[in-house]
Amino acid sequence: MGLHHTDLPPEILATLRRGAVIPAHPLALDAQRRFDARRQRALTRYYVDSGSGGLAVGVHTTQFAIRDTGLYEPVLRAAAEDAAAWTARPLVLVAGVAGRTAQALDEARIARGLGYHAVLVSMGAMRGASGDELIAHCEAVAREMPIIGFYMQTAVGGIALDAAFWERFASIDNAVAIKVAPFNRYRTLDVMRGVAAAGAEERITLYTGNDDHIVADLVTPFDIPRGDEIVRLRFRGGLLGHWSVWTSKAVELLGRIHAAVDAGGPVPADLLGLDARVTDCNAAFFDVANDFHGCIAGCHEVLRRQGLLDGIWCLDPAEGLSTGQAREIDRVCAAHPDLSDDGFVAANRERWLS
Repeated sequence: MGLHHTDLPPEILATLRRGAVIPAHPLALDAQRRFDARRQRALTRYYVDSGSGGLAVGVHTTQFAIRDTGLYEPVLRAAAEDAAAWTARPLVLVAGVAGRTAQALDEARIARGLGYHAVLVSMGAMRGASGDELIAHCEAVAREMPIIGFYMQTAVGGIALDAAFWERFASIDNAVAIKVAPFNRYRTLDVMRGVAAAGAEERITLYTGNDDHIVADLVTPFDIPRGDEIVRLRFRGGLLGHWSVWTSKAVELLGRIHAAVDAGGPVPADLLGLDARVTDCNAAFFDVANDFHGCIAGCHEVLRRQGLLDGIWCLDPAEGLSTGQAREIDRVCAAHPDLSDDGFVAANRERWLS
């Protein structure tokens, strides 16, 4: 039997719908590019103690290549078990599923067996499929587990998806959220239009994955016409590779944003101003200057500098920092020290690594 969103613990569903910091969990490797369970456990403990509302594992930041090296199930298992051993606080566990339908179904079953609550559906492998085929793929996965749509930017393997697709996706009963990450304002609006057209704004929670506009996404009301009415949609949280670093400050930031939005008045200018500063940091971490080639290694480098990772190794030896990327990381660390949580990590690192 599959898992339906109505079967989820109420506190899990409440956290997801309120909106949370859900970091995309990196993969810790040693110098031989083997899984480093100790460093991986330290990362999980870091995210828990930072106050994250959940973890996303097996996603792009975890490296899709874990599927080619037999690490998919061990990495998902490690995150679930390490988190449960470290805290009794409920965490939303999201597993990435990829590949064509048979593979995605196998991965969803693994995730469900490990106690995950929802799966983030990556559709890059479905490139060339028709809209009907894409929806059939999502419906099949939704029969196994609650699904989160993933509008992944095309620069790192995503496919363009129009408003009509997102209306059909949002109409799937076991769809609970969408991670909107096309890094494109027009395509972001396509998701909003689709959710509004489906009348699914109460069931579908919107999470930003637009690392180039994190704060702007979270403070902006999106007013979408539907017939004679205007439907106001909002991003409630973030499921982000960017939030795999400086995570405790991301939790503080989302708390400030929620408080400002709940107050209902004008958003403070200093909060609005953080959008440009966070995006400046993201440009360095994600290697925008080199078409995102070093986006995973850049996050690894921040964690390495904090002592959480031993190195920046990726499964693919060709993945690493681009020329000049380390200097850009130096620059943003010096320019935005208040966005860093170096002190928090330094005070707790040895305990997490124990």
